[in-house]
Amino acid sequence: MWLDRLREAIHAEAPSGLCVAFSGGRDSSALLHALAHLDEARGCGLRALHVDHGLHPDSPEWAAHCERFCRSLGVPLVALRVTVDDTRGEGIEAAARRARYAAFAESAPDGEWLALAHHRDDQIETVLLKLLRGAGPEGLGGMRARRPLGRGMLWRPLLETSRKELDGYLVSHAVECLDDPANRDPRFARNVLRHELIPLLERHWPHAGTAILHSAQLCRAAGDYLAREAEAAFALLQRDDRSLDADGWRALPDALRAPVLDRWLRGQALCVPADAQRRELERQIASAAEDAVPCVGWRDTEVRIWDGRLHASRPLPSLPGDWHAQWDGATLALPEGCGTLLGRTVAGDAPVRHAFFDPPLEVRLRRGGERIKPAGDPHTRELRDLFQQARIPPWLRERCPLVYTGDELIAVADLWTSERGRAVYDTCGVRPQWKRPVWSSCRWG
Repeated sequence: MWLDRLREAIHAEAPSGLCVAFSGGRDSSALLHALAHLDEARGCGLRALHVDHGLHPDSPEWAAHCERFCRSLGVPLVALRVTVDDTRGEGIEAAARRARYAAFAESAPDGEWLALAHHRDDQIETVLLKLLRGAGPEGLGGMRARRPLGRGMLWRPLLETSRKELDGYLVSHAVECLDDPANRDPRFARNVLRHELIPLLERHWPHAGTAILHSAQLCRAAGDYLAREAEAAFALLQRDDRSLDADGWRALPDALRAPVLDRWLRGQALCVPADAQRRELERQIASAAEDAVPCVGWRDTEVRIWDGRLHASRPLPSLPGDWHAQWDGATLALPEGCGTLLGRTVAGDAPVRHAFFDPPLEVRLRRGGERIKPAGDPHTRELRDLFQQARIPPWLRERCPLVYTGDELIAVADLWTSERGRAVYDTCGVRPQWKRPVWSSCRWG
């Protein structure tokens, strides 16, 4: 009996806190109602969390229903409103899920378990969806019963419980539930599986669900093994600047290449590629000319191949033509994607809060052909050569602020300064600092 499994799990693990992700729908209503009648759950400080995505005109009424339901059980409820960002090309379902899980992670105190009401039938649907999307062992392993979430733990205690069992519980206890019309919307792939394909499968193969779940268990074991191997390979291939050894990654066995790349990208809060983009990365590493900087992009992510490494970022904003600005030594915001230029006092290294340069200096971005004679260098150098020698990534060079007095280039950010530039800075007791754009973690020198 699933109620006994709930009780035994809580008794055995004794989490420091217990929260139910409560939508007001059938599954989460059954789970919250059942836990509210267990002394073990009450002893863990049982509470509920409702996330309002704001995607349906009835969502305020749904939140009010959840409040009434929890009040009737004597369970505290926290309701959170989230903003769903559907600009990443992932679809509204995935965007809502991402917003919801971010809210879950941010709201969980240390050691609390967040219980989700995913059940056996949900697991079957998940495995089939992953199969149709071409997933590997990790995806085909389905949802995990437990995994870390923020400072706590995500817990799915009903993965061995069928929808039919939960529906029987609701009827026998006369539990009132919400009916989300999205659960019947044929535009959503999960609903097509639930209402059309899975019933057809089970008519022809009555034990299809059991077989699918058995395969998922085998895939989970294989996926866990590959994850351990991928983590070890990732530790060897990632560099201090968060880049990834390109040739080393490409030389990995096929089974490890995708999980290592995904681990690297997710660690930077970036999207993982589809198989086609990953194959294109492999091809570019193998065939690109030595002086080329190939870039492979998808959704909100770009990966560049340079200096024998993979460098990942969000898509870089385009630069305004002929941009220039006056700089008096105080903080100067550069164009989007170029960072900030500020002055720091030589004594104490404190940021400059007021104007120092009178008249102000001028700041520009590269237009091509610039030259500077760095202090202490007997020769005038082209910036192209200086950037190459310093191993500065090509996509950062055009975003590097150049400091002028009149038409004379006296400094290249905080990288090189001419004798005249040094005299200007020394006279004012200020030196420049270029705060690189937030997407740039590259190091050089």
